[in-house]
Amino acid sequence: MSNLETWMVLVPALPLAACLITALLGAAVLKERSHWPVIAGIVGAFICSLFLLFDVLAMVGDRGGPSVGVEHVVTLWTWADISDAYQPGGANGVSRPFDIAVTLRADPLTSVMLSMVTFISSLVAIYSVGYMRGDRGYWRFFCYVALFVFSMTMLVSVSNFALLYVFWEAVGFCSYILIGFWYEKPSAAAAGKKAFLVTRVGDFGFAIGLFLIWTTYGTLNFHDVAPDGSVIAVEQSPGQEGGGQQVGIRGVLGQSRLVLPDQTGYVGGAVGVAICLCLLAGACGKSAQFPLHVWLPDAMEGPSPVSALIHAATMVTAGVYMFTRVTPLLVAAPEARVTVAVVGCFTALLAGIIALTQDDLKRVLAYSTISQLGYMFLGVGVGTLAGIVAGMFHLFTHAFFKSLLFLSAGSVMHAMGNTADMRRFSGLRRIMPWTCLTFLAGCLALSGVVPFAGFWSKDAILAAALEGGAGYHDIYQVLYYAGLFTALLTAIYTFRGFFLTFYGETRVPPEAGHHAHEAPPVMLVPLVILAVCALIVGCVNWEFNWPFGADALYHFLLATPSLAYAAVPHVAHEAGSLHFEVQAVSTITALTGIGIAAFLYLGDRRQVAVLTRWTSSVYGLRLYQLSYGKFFFDGIYSVLVVWPLWILALFSYWFDRWIVDGLVNLLGKLPVAVGSMLRSLQNGMVQFYALAMVLGLLVLVGTLLMWPAM
Repeated sequence: MSNLETWMVLVPALPLAACLITALLGAAVLKERSHWPVIAGIVGAFICSLFLLFDVLAMVGDRGGPSVGVEHVVTLWTWADISDAYQPGGANGVSRPFDIAVTLRADPLTSVMLSMVTFISSLVAIYSVGYMRGDRGYWRFFCYVALFVFSMTMLVSVSNFALLYVFWEAVGFCSYILIGFWYEKPSAAAAGKKAFLVTRVGDFGFAIGLFLIWTTYGTLNFHDVAPDGSVIAVEQSPGQEGGGQQVGIRGVLGQSRLVLPDQTGYVGGAVGVAICLCLLAGACGKSAQFPLHVWLPDAMEGPSPVSALIHAATMVTAGVYMFTRVTPLLVAAPEARVTVAVVGCFTALLAGIIALTQDDLKRVLAYSTISQLGYMFLGVGVGTLAGIVAGMFHLFTHAFFKSLLFLSAGSVMHAMGNTADMRRFSGLRRIMPWTCLTFLAGCLALSGVVPFAGFWSKDAILAAALEGGAGYHDIYQVLYYAGLFTALLTAIYTFRGFFLTFYGETRVPPEAGHHAHEAPPVMLVPLVILAVCALIVGCVNWEFNWPFGADALYHFLLATPSLAYAAVPHVAHEAGSLHFEVQAVSTITALTGIGIAAFLYLGDRRQVAVLTRWTSSVYGLRLYQLSYGKFFFDGIYSVLVVWPLWILALFSYWFDRWIVDGLVNLLGKLPVAVGSMLRSLQNGMVQFYALAMVLGLLVLVGTLLMWPAM
């Protein structure tokens, strides 16, 4: 096994080992030291992911020949192997085997995702030592976190749709147990169930999409497979005529399919659109996009480190990663591609409007996450390389500043007696100066203020939308202006939360007692590191051959086979290059939003009262009620889905209890009743038996005498 393959295996293996050790020894042996295996495992995974990143960088620098991008695939073992599983064209067709191999892949997209996931998870784990100290489920929490990190690293590492679905479900399960970690609290238990059930709706569509991929392409592997079942390496050049190893089965994203001319390797039309829309259903569930966004705000019932983990680096980014991976499928189905962009932009705008009026600090950030994920979907849905890489770039930068914001909010809650209602505290900059500064850094990055990270990545998405994709130019123009307006809302609600929390007179809730203070060093150090990252990760010198700058990231990700596919549209603008018009307008928009928030929430706030009254009136279209009530999606779903299913469940219970069980019980009682009737004849009296025989004989003789007349 080469060094590259060693890093590929160790990245997921170390968190898994930490999870097993903590599960076995945490309750009885490790106890309050249960964090040590988990921190060691996740930090070790981060170090291995950096080595993996450097090796992939070397692969990109050394690439040559006819291959489409660079990839390295290693098969660990075969999970399932069924011969003659598929015969297209009926019984006379060519049979194809169905195999699920535990196969890992290394390419630029995987290496960037793994580095980001493990780095953020390491800081979250360290922060959790202070936040969760004294909790009776301390060891259980760290066990769950390690399992979550293992599931996410496997999700982005596997090279098979079947395994992608397995770990897609695994991160869903981990989110369920982490959101409902404090299961004795009814709201936390309900939030965990809600997250699990809502995401299952999307996952049902995702599963149908995988069935369609299998029946359409005859395989679920990303990579090519040789006739003997082995993985075909890129350097073997399967696309060359007369050269390289013979291909047994073309992978859905394999080299032999990517080199085919004129998109002949991918199915468009109704089938192609259906596949992409089914995948979109799964992505809407996992990444909390309309109409399956309702679970994410309730996920705030979990501990704040869980919120940072779910919202920043792991589960909710899975949908964006998946669509980037299957870019060729979107290219073949432009109708589905523009649908992805429209859903993302609409979700970003909807969540931004809702976030304007929420009073819970973490819920404001939750709706912000939904909105920023919408931006990522918009970038991916543009369909050009500039848009797709901009979406991934925003995913990368968002992980840093959103985890910073959630952990800073957790620091506030930690000091405020687990209270997140902004109406109950204010002026905390005097009590928590370091938390105030780190939260400010996150707010500036989220609002898109230069030179913070969000400025570079969000503007890249808007620039890609302004230039439009392949077709549907007018639609993308509308989406650009909607995205720009959403950026204004983002700055307003972000700094609304900042001003309400850290400015004004100093007030603390009774739950905080007299012990409100700054977070301990074990919580502050991750905050400071993330604040520095929120400042620098978006503006790394573009001249360096480093994958985390804007243009450098663009060229680095171009080596991913899915993005190196020749049919992906190119435009003159490259993601992250200076697009002065968009940057100037976006900067003015962000500063305007901050100014509006300062005007409304710094001072006596009379303007807020006037604005609230007007937007609550009929002439104001009752916008305040719509925003504060979250557009009543929970109530609508209760009426349309929950209540009908509840009534159906009650009817089913009644039908099963009284009709089905009643019929079964009746059939069981009939023999008893008949037996009871016959039992009275067996009384032990000889005279009675003799009389019965005589009467029976008379009946028989009477019947024989009357038979001819009948």
